Amino acid sequence: MVYQSKRRKLTAEINVVPYIDVMLVLLIIFMVTAPFITQGVDVDLPHTQTAKMASDKDSSAFIIVEIDQNGALGLSVNNGDMERGLSLPDILVRVRAELVLNPTSLVLVGGDGRVPYSKIIVTLDALNQEGVSSVGLMTEPFDS
Repeated sequence: MVYQSKRRKLTAEINVVPYIDVMLVLLIIFMVTAPFITQGVDVDLPHTQTAKMASDKDSSAFIIVEIDQNGALGLSVNNGDMERGLSLPDILVRVRAELVLNPTSLVLVGGDGRVPYSKIIVTLDALNQEGVSSVGLMTEPFDS
């Protein structure tokens, strides 16, 4: 009997099952933690006695420009996420574009109670020069 050695081929295969398990665990972790991550910052709005609540029948959409205590600008369109760190020209372009798409949108400016008044006035003036004829100021009513 003649002995013949079998030649075995080496195969290089990657077992991807553990990687799939890790990816599914990471996906679950990100899905659970995503609602807890907020993009906005707390803005301490001034309180007034005569503040009125804006209702959905007043306007079909809201465009909110916020100024935080450090003077940084943010923009929220149609109750979406607040985008922070935008420059004033960027905000003006976005507001103008949104008003072209939906001319009945209500533009609101909210400033932190600790922000200098001049920053709010500069923002209001820039919006006025861009053709935004009606701008509301955001406040919070006093707690009864």
